[in-house]
Amino acid sequence: MSLGPWELIIILAIVIAIFGAGRLAGIGGALGGSIREFKKAVRDESEAASEDKTEKSSSEQKA
Repeated sequence: MSLGPWELIIILAIVIAIFGAGRLAGIGGALGGSIREFKKAVRDESEAASEDKTEKSSSEQKA
């Protein structure tokens, strides 16, 4: 089941009617900020894991 352009327009109109245009902009901004923070946390976690692997391999070479 795929949504066509008319279905998306109807859904958007209903959402705007429920929340209002101003509040919808605030919700979008908050959602965007949350996604940025999530990506940053994932990136930081990935970098920390790669640093741990690098430190572990260098300590094994010394021993």
